[in-house]
Amino acid sequence: MTYILPPLNALRAFEAAARHLSFKLAAHELHVTPAAVGQQVKALEARLGVSLFERLHKQLVLTAAGQAYLPGISDGFRRIADATSQLKPAGAVLLQLGVHGSFDPRRLDLAKFRSRHAEIGLRVLQPAGLHELVEGKVDLLIARGLGHHPGYRCDRMGEGSGLGDWLVAPEGTADCPEIVSLRDWLRAQTAGIPRANRGPRLVGGIGS
Repeated sequence: MTYILPPLNALRAFEAAARHLSFKLAAHELHVTPAAVGQQVKALEARLGVSLFERLHKQLVLTAAGQAYLPGISDGFRRIADATSQLKPAGAVLLQLGVHGSFDPRRLDLAKFRSRHAEIGLRVLQPAGLHELVEGKVDLLIARGLGHHPGYRCDRMGEGSGLGDWLVAPEGTADCPEIVSLRDWLRAQTAGIPRANRGPRLVGGIGS
């Protein structure tokens, strides 16, 4: 059977924009420009012959057709992701963790994480910053700075306020099981560590 499908990139743009109700946030997740997302969605609407969004002033709203289309598309991407993950052998490289330059990864005891999570392959890229996350070179980032960036989930590591170490992941993948497992591990390893033992500050982190 031959499947007649719209272009995959157009479907990804629609699905991300529909979840966020924002071309800008969808663009952050997909590492493209908001204009590119808008063009992909417009091309998809032209191909389908229906409007998927109402483009109001500073607001994006799903039409009835968009609301009906979204669940099936989201489910399709989940099924593709599940099928792909089942092909990966145990210990395959599934996650790339980026770490800012002044952070000491030894305090995370990643060897123990790997031994306890043999199904998750893990590599560390250091130094890494928001640029590597946006380009898709890393899946999760330990960044130094203020924990806010549109389109990304930011979780503080340890206690305190103001500048600190943050775990940053695209909102679209932040709740994937592998990332949740790694996030829980990283936060547990840094919980309760005094700020004085966390290494030097790196001013100018994300969100600054």
